[in-house]
Amino acid sequence: MSTTSLPGYAPSFTRIPSYSAEPHAYEQRLALNRPTRRPAGDFVKQSRGGNVSLRLFAQENNVSLPVYGLGAAVEGAVNLTKTDGVTAVEVKIEGSLRLREVAEGGTTTHKLCLSKVTLWNKDVDSTPCPASLDFSLTLPDTFSDGKDIYPLPPTYDVHLDGVPGFNADIEYGVSATVAKGKASTLLRLGQARSTISTPFVYHPRSRPAVPLPPPMRQSLDTFKFVETTDWRCWETDMRARKSSAKDIHCQLYLPASRVYSIAEPIPFHILFSSSAFSLAAYLPYGPTATVLAPNKRFTHVKVLRQSVVDVRNTLVMGTKTDMWRVDTIGVGNFRHSGDGPDWLAFSGEVRVDGQIKVGGFKAGGLVVKDFVELSMLPPDPAKAPFKEMRLVIPIRLTTDPWSIDGFAPSIDEAEFSIPSTPSDVQ
Repeated sequence: MSTTSLPGYAPSFTRIPSYSAEPHAYEQRLALNRPTRRPAGDFVKQSRGGNVSLRLFAQENNVSLPVYGLGAAVEGAVNLTKTDGVTAVEVKIEGSLRLREVAEGGTTTHKLCLSKVTLWNKDVDSTPCPASLDFSLTLPDTFSDGKDIYPLPPTYDVHLDGVPGFNADIEYGVSATVAKGKASTLLRLGQARSTISTPFVYHPRSRPAVPLPPPMRQSLDTFKFVETTDWRCWETDMRARKSSAKDIHCQLYLPASRVYSIAEPIPFHILFSSSAFSLAAYLPYGPTATVLAPNKRFTHVKVLRQSVVDVRNTLVMGTKTDMWRVDTIGVGNFRHSGDGPDWLAFSGEVRVDGQIKVGGFKAGGLVVKDFVELSMLPPDPAKAPFKEMRLVIPIRLTTDPWSIDGFAPSIDEAEFSIPSTPSDVQ
């Protein structure tokens, strides 16, 4: 083939587009892979005499307890200052769910995980015992109580004081045991065992499948909220005490997924519809301050957590024997967003208490569930123009917010679970 007929070509660099780390206003990011960051610190627990130490890798600096996530590997090393007389070195991971009923005395205990590995044994290994022995044990994703299979629950404790009452605790720990023979125990018979252990926090991460939607728009004509598929409406009525007054129709709008992060405020919108007379009578009991009640608010949006314990898992005279407590873990802030002759509108958000670290879960006889509650609780119900009103909606809380690229700054994607939307009735 002759090359004389080929066209000439001169490369031009004037048309090469410029690139930037972040998208411009006219561009959209489709995907991004951030490298995950593995903590570089170690958690160290030493025996009383200092002869044995348990070192756990990949921990944040200065943590009070080691922390592990979904399907994590508990990696570390057992370090020995003296190996003379050592016959075996073993590492074990244990977890337990304990439910105890106060007064009745019933107790239920479930083993959540039990992993054990022998790092060195005199009868098996021909080489002398090393001064440092590495190990790696992977946490399971699930456990069984003999009846059902559940996701491995997080470290958790909840108590109900009084009679009847209950205590519920979920705990995890890792231990290292060093066995020594007669030669190193002088006058003692048999083997001496030195065990060093530490509890750890199991904190499985989760996040919503979708982000929070933008706030609802208000119509330019009516100023009422414009409904979209991103928001779901929950309705109830605030009943008037007098027949001459009209009930108030209440509409609470929440993001439709009902799966929210504890790290982000949960937005909401509320519309109250009725006659002008009923709305005027309601104002002193509303969610924002008024001249008549500058320091009192009787309408609230809250996030509630219900912890249910069933120690006996049976029926007494056709009734379940479970007990529960309900805690307020978030209180909403309101702002007035509009009104008309026959309606009042408010918007706001609920922030979950910073002490809350995990979402709801079910494990054996312990169930933890979360709800959003809209309520109007008058201080003197007999004299109030309206009866008490409550509207309760099941939600699910996650540890982390939604991420556009599927990655948190330092957590691998495989360490997240994505909860589904809860059923309407729980």
